[in-house]
Amino acid sequence: MIILKFICSITLALLLTVSSVGAAPKESLITSLPGFDGTLPSEHYAGYVTTYMYVTIDGSPGKKSLFYYFIASERNPSKDPVVLWLNGGPGCSSFDGFIYEHGPFKFHVGKPKGSLPVLHLNPFSWSKVSNIIYLESPCGVGLSYSDNPKNYVTGDLQTASDTHAFLLKWFKLYPEFLSNPFYISGESYAGIYVPTLASEVVKGIQIGKTPLINFKGYMIGNGVTDEKFDGNALVPFAFGMGLISSDIYEACQTTCGGKFYDPPSETCLMNLEKDDEAAVAWLNDEAVRKAIHAAPASVAGSWWICARRVRNSYSTDTGSMIPYHKNLTSLGNRVLIYSGDHDTVVPFTGTQAWTRSLGYKIIDEWRPWMTDDQVAGYLQGYDNNFTFLAIKGAGHMVAQTKPREALEFYSRWLDGKPI
Repeated sequence: MIILKFICSITLALLLTVSSVGAAPKESLITSLPGFDGTLPSEHYAGYVTTYMYVTIDGSPGKKSLFYYFIASERNPSKDPVVLWLNGGPGCSSFDGFIYEHGPFKFHVGKPKGSLPVLHLNPFSWSKVSNIIYLESPCGVGLSYSDNPKNYVTGDLQTASDTHAFLLKWFKLYPEFLSNPFYISGESYAGIYVPTLASEVVKGIQIGKTPLINFKGYMIGNGVTDEKFDGNALVPFAFGMGLISSDIYEACQTTCGGKFYDPPSETCLMNLEKDDEAAVAWLNDEAVRKAIHAAPASVAGSWWICARRVRNSYSTDTGSMIPYHKNLTSLGNRVLIYSGDHDTVVPFTGTQAWTRSLGYKIIDEWRPWMTDDQVAGYLQGYDNNFTFLAIKGAGHMVAQTKPREALEFYSRWLDGKPI
């Protein structure tokens, strides 16, 4: 009898887990993935959300179709937070994070070259402790597309508005997650995407837009924030890391007056598109697209890590994010700003400087944080639920270079535990 009760309780628990995404659109359920031989560790869903209907000048209808890939938590999907992940660019795909950082799989480049990658489970996936949405945003990035190319002309404010519209429609499709804590996260240029979107979400809550999102806060990794703080940290950081000589540094100080910011060159931007062989091979395979319910290349176009059709006409129309952070933290939202301390794209020294410039009271003085009894980095905690965290030895994409440490601070912070 005891054994029977045990079996029944286990069976009930499994049924509750399986039905946790019961209201989700069945046509979005992913049942198998090319390159992966095994059972998915949790339920995966993917598809499109139409965010904006309009009529063109000639009277023809049109739409923006934003692609998402949603992974239910492997731990407790009905209770764990829902986290939206955004990569930066502007104009770069969030599959960058999915494939190379904290997604459910590790991708091994296929042999011979050009064949599909082989997928293995990632022991440090962020879906171990959270439900997570990877969104292709703005429209025209990755697998997202429009039937009117004019919709690829966008900017910071339009992107925030469109992504907020996506979230409202997504939660209508997945209403069982409305009560879960919701967080926005991202890296690099998502240092702009995240605060501007968070502001839209907060405004929507304040005016009673439905469904009401249970927004709790946001986290940003190596994020673009403020032109002066970010840009002026580049040369001093390179000098401090031993990457340039004293002569070069002193010459820069003399000729630049301590101001080193300069927009990235086209050559730099082109180099960012290298080293993405696995992603290009997988996401441009028509069998993969069919399996994840994505439109074929003939409709959505080929997948690239960064979309020139968006980036070449993107408008940076917001300025510094510091006022956004001040406003959002004043409303009680939890914030984690993290930086790999070996990142020369957005040096942690600039991020450390602007976080300190907010003027918040220090409640957790600069100290090490640990993983497996080893120093994993350093952090400084402020009042207003605001934390700055550095990851020792990590580069611009923290979860790619330090996956174990990334999962550690991510899970602790989401669970409200000390890092």
